[in-house]
Order: sequence, then C-alpha cells, then structure tokens
Amino acid sequence: MKKIIPVLIAIVLIIVVAAIGFGAKLAEKYSYSKERADLTEYFGITGEDDVPVILQDEQVEERARLWDGVCYFDLATVHKYFNDRFYEDKKEKLLLYALPDAVVRVPIGEQTVSTGGNDGSRDYVIARYEGDVLYIAADFVKEYSNFSYTLYTEPNHMQVYTEWTERQTATVLKDTQVRYQGGIKSDILTDLPKGSKVVILEEMETWTKVKTEDAFIGYIENKKLSEHAAETPLPVTDYVEPVYASNTRDHKINLAWHAVASVEGNDTLSSVMAGTKSINVISPTWFALNDNAGNFTSIASSDYVARAHDMGLEVWGLVDNFTNAGVDTYEVLAGTSTRTYLINGLVDAALQYGLDGINIDFENISLDAGEPFVQFIRELSIPCREHGIVLSVDNYVPMGYTDHYNRKEQGIVADYVIIMGYDEHYRGSETAGSVASINFVEKGIADTVAEVPAHKVINAIPFYTRIWETKGTTVESQAVGMEIAQQYIADHGITTAWDETTCQNYGEYQSGDSYYQVWLEDADSIRVKLNIMSKYGIAGVAEWKLGFEVPSIWDVIEEYMNQPMG
Repeated sequence: MKKIIPVLIAIVLIIVVAAIGFGAKLAEKYSYSKERADLTEYFGITGEDDVPVILQDEQVEERARLWDGVCYFDLATVHKYFNDRFYEDKKEKLLLYALPDAVVRVPIGEQTVSTGGNDGSRDYVIARYEGDVLYIAADFVKEYSNFSYTLYTEPNHMQVYTEWTERQTATVLKDTQVRYQGGIKSDILTDLPKGSKVVILEEMETWTKVKTEDAFIGYIENKKLSEHAAETPLPVTDYVEPVYASNTRDHKINLAWHAVASVEGNDTLSSVMAGTKSINVISPTWFALNDNAGNFTSIASSDYVARAHDMGLEVWGLVDNFTNAGVDTYEVLAGTSTRTYLINGLVDAALQYGLDGINIDFENISLDAGEPFVQFIRELSIPCREHGIVLSVDNYVPMGYTDHYNRKEQGIVADYVIIMGYDEHYRGSETAGSVASINFVEKGIADTVAEVPAHKVINAIPFYTRIWETKGTTVESQAVGMEIAQQYIADHGITTAWDETTCQNYGEYQSGDSYYQVWLEDADSIRVKLNIMSKYGIAGVAEWKLGFEVPSIWDVIEEYMNQPMG
C-alpha cells in the first residue's frame, strides 16, 4: 500500500497539471484579447498635420490637413466632394467663387475676403499653398457648400457628411470594445460605455460592423447590441443653395446666325432675312478676341440693332476666339484681370448697342483652358443677369474630349446652351461622311439634356452640305449651301436615295480615279432632326448660317416652331 500511494499522488499531480494546462489553453482560446491597435497605423496617419477623412461611413483616400488648429482640404478634394465652383487663379494667386450676383475674391495666403467689392475677413488664413497645392479652410468651403464635419483628435481624424439618408443604429448593452476585425482575438480600436449609440454598417452571424459616434469603424459582438432602429440624421440647416436666376424666354427660340465679316456686311440684314419664317433671334458675328489682353474687335452697328428690332428680332451678338490669329484663349481667360477686362468690354458693348443677348462661340478650347472658360461663363453671367442680357454658349456635340466644357455648369449659370449639331465629319476628317447624321444629332441632344435642363437647350442645324472626293488615300471636301449642293447633284446627273442610317438623301458617282459622295442637308433631313428635337422638348433651333438655305426650308422650320414647347 505504501508503494501505491506515491504512485497515485504522482498520477493525481499529473492529472492536475494537465487539467491546469488544458484549462489555460481553454482560457486563452476563449478569453478576449486586451491588445490595443496602433491607431496611427489604423488610420494611416503620416504626420501631426495629417487628418484622415471618413466620408459618410467610409474612410476615403483623400486627406485633410490641420494647421494652426484649422482644417484644410486641397482644391481637388473640394471639387470632388463638396463644390467644383471654387476657382484658383494661379497667375494672380487668387481664390474665386462666383455667386449669382457677385464674385467672392480671396488673396491666397491672407485672411481677407471681398464679395462684390465689399471687404471682410476671417480669423484664419482662408486659402494657402503647400508646395504648389492649394488648400482651402474647411469652414470657408462650408460657407458655400452643403456638408458638415467634426474634427476628432487623439488621433486626428474627421467625420464628414454630404448626405443625410436613413441609417440603421443600435445601442450598446454594456461596456465593451470595438475591435479591428470580427473576433475576440482582434485588437481593440476603442472602448464604448453602456448606452453608446453606433451606426450599423454590416450584420454578420455573431459580429456586426459598426461606426461609432466619433467615427471609428470596427466590429462589436451581436449579443452586446440592442434597440435596433432606423434613424434619419439632421441635415445641415445653415446652408441655402444659391439661385442662379435665368433670363430664358417663355417661347421657342429660332436663332439664325448671320455671318458678318465687315461693317459693310451689316447692310445685308434685309436681304438675308427676305423669305425667312419664324426667326425671332438674329446673331451677327460681330466680336472676336483680338489679343491676349482681353481686347476684341467689333463691327457692331446700332442701326442694325434698330432694324432688327423693327423686324421683331432680338439681337444676340456673337463673340468668337478664332477669327483673329495669335489669340491664346487660355492666356485671355486664366488671369482674373484679363478675364474681367474682357467681360466688362463685352457687357459695355451690349449696353452701348442695345443688344438683347451675347452669344459665346469659343471653339477648340484646350484642356488647360477648360476651367478658365467655365469661370469666364460664370462671371459673365453676373452682369448679364443684372442687366437682363441673355447669355448663350455654343458647344460641340458632347464627346469625351469636350467634357472640360462643363455643360452642366453652363446650364446652371447661362441662359441657353446651344449644341452645334453638325461637323460630325468635317474638313480634315480622314473618312467621308455625313455632316449631321440623325444618330449623331440625337446623341448630342440626349447627352446634353442629361446635364442641362431641356428648356435651356437649343440645337443648331446645318444649312450646308459637304461634297466629298476620295482619291486613293486622299480625302478632301468642300462645304456648300443647300442650293449649290442641289445644283451639283443635277449637273453631275447623280441619283440620290434615302439612307435610313443617316436619315439623309445620299448620292455618289465615280469620275476617273475620284470617288464623289454627298449626304444632302435638305427639307427631308432637316424635318427628321426637328422631329427629334420635339421629342426631347428642348428650347428651340438655331441655323448655321443665313444665306446657305433654300427658301422652302423655312416652311419645315415654321412647322416645328408652331408646335408647343416641351
């Protein structure tokens, strides 16, 4: 027996040690980790002035900066998430914002601000450069934009809301932790006391992805959440969206461009209007940028305006950027001084000659000139709105390479956005084709009304046709008016037939090594285009150009004009 007792004790001790070891392993397996996450690493913080941004319920790539206790966003972030109307004048180191009735002007690096000449200040630097990147104080952006933000420290991060839609919430049942991932061994992000409210982002079997009130995103066990409810947060109440009032007409527009190349050309008004029908706006090509300082040439005539008014016509004087050589549109528009000088000159001319409107025909705008061009339209709209001058802007048919024209913004600040619904194939095209096939025209209208209210959209139709000659690999063309095109068909004995693809009468013939093709613009093709325009309920029609049409085309256009808008 004495020999057995030590053996039994040894066995018991072995069992106890094993049980303790097993219990320890069980405890380790099922106990909650007390390790805390490195929050600097969690948020990806790179420095003491770096502020991660949680937009709605997700941390975004863009960051804010914290200088002297003030949060700043870089301009690209402001444009992307809050407001793309802020404009940086890199030449004159200005931050600008166009309101409906005034331009807000901030010298970069200063605390002062001028709104329409009325000076003010803020108790912080409003805009500042870090290297060549412009940053704007979040509080200043918020004065003109609909969003809210809360800055948290230890560590720095920012919660931003631009939308206030319904969300699911829950209440914490007892003191707990939010963990980096769903699992008791995951590191702790933050502690939550009983009664804390969280936003539910995703529910899983035993864990729920949540966002805390101070914008930590992590996981809590389902059993520690209760009082699930739908909640709609309170939106921003201290922001009112500005109204950019429009000077649109309550009737359809029929605008005809009158190509005037000299002062003497103004005398042709009566002759080009003879036989026309339903035109209510004439747009003479009177003004053209002349240099990079904002000057422009003018062949405007008060007598012309008086005669046009006697005919019941409004006069919208056209200004272009291509008549005079050596003009760099970017140089004219990028600097606030030259842009303002040009705007003042155009408005003064409109008032001097009694114009009813200004028609902007700036073409081939480079990518870098896109933002200055849009800012030019914004700022020009202010005095036009003040003086009741109609502002219309000519645009190519929307294509990917013209997105920088920003038709959506044009549709907000200008009165009319005119689609130049032609030049599908143009001089210099590598292949022969229609000037304005029906699919091209309809896509242009559909894409524009997707960005611009239909009652502000005018589609321009061509009064010209291109006669194409293909010889080997060489493709050439010449633009001719409707009457000359018809004469060409007759002179060369060309038989035309209706082409359903383009909705035009098409003809062709071979002469030696040359292959000739014509897609006619005539009453048939114009009628189909006008029907599409009626389908989309747009504001009206424009024609390029007077003198290229045949008289019968006016009956087709008059029929369209007699149809109700919308």
